[in-house]
Amino acid sequence: MTNRREFSVADAFAEFKEDLKLSWVTGNEGGERQLTSTDTAAKRPRLLGPLNFNSPNRIQLIGPAEARLFNTIEDMAPSRFEYSLHNSCELFIVTDATQPPLPLLALANDAQIPLFITPLPYSKLQRMLRYRLTLSMAESEIVHGVLLDVHGTGVLLIGEPSVGKSEVALELISRGHILVADDAPEFRRIAPGTIEGRCPPVLQDFLEVRGLGILNIARMYGEAQTRNRKILRFIVRLRSATALAKDPGFEHLVSDRLHDNEEERDVLGISIPQRTIPVAPGRNLAVLVEAAVREHILRAGGYSATNDLIARQALAIEKS
Repeated sequence: MTNRREFSVADAFAEFKEDLKLSWVTGNEGGERQLTSTDTAAKRPRLLGPLNFNSPNRIQLIGPAEARLFNTIEDMAPSRFEYSLHNSCELFIVTDATQPPLPLLALANDAQIPLFITPLPYSKLQRMLRYRLTLSMAESEIVHGVLLDVHGTGVLLIGEPSVGKSEVALELISRGHILVADDAPEFRRIAPGTIEGRCPPVLQDFLEVRGLGILNIARMYGEAQTRNRKILRFIVRLRSATALAKDPGFEHLVSDRLHDNEEERDVLGISIPQRTIPVAPGRNLAVLVEAAVREHILRAGGYSATNDLIARQALAIEKS
């Protein structure tokens, strides 16, 4: 399930006020203004930038230098703006603990545009706010499964219900690996080619295992065995042997032992490597997952055991 979060000015204040040391001065009626936009990139104003009369920004930043330019009512007259301020700007932020000019306060109040103040320097506020907004407003997708940190790699276990994902996760945790999120990890694209998986706060530290119920992993194994986020690098799909036997590609997979069976899965438009592991009685799935992750790490470094073996065989045939 993919969705784009609606993110209002009030949401931004609630999430960022402590880290960015924000104070809400005026324009309280505009708290429901949306920082997200359904317009195309070509039509919507830029998200963040300095207050100016020519180019709109949804968030207008005012540092000490800008504040000195707006000392009279005429300086901030709506007619001076080459765009509709009310329809383009959602928020003013004054940096460096600068006293907002009275004309700016009047304009924000009349247009019902919220105005925040922060003691942070202009450049630092701009950098931190851009990063925080990217995370908070990014398109997200929930993929049902268990997200783990295995050998330092973000690994998502997926599979049909009752295939044993939670049991495998529990054994991996008991072997020293780390739980990130059970059941409904949320994924966001935080940079080109980078997907971050997060645990919903209400599910933090919990793992549900069939027959045991809800387990608090942090209480049972220590807080070091849980974390709330991890970059997704690899997906392991657990499939029952019965289901695999009905798959048209399974017979080829079994007959061709030199077949490279690493697949890919699309998550928010990014291809993530995936490996399918058959589930059958007697198989130690935790060991197999660990081995799959180690092999993926080697592949990411440019090594393929399959290609290595083929090359050795070719060399042996050439010498014989």
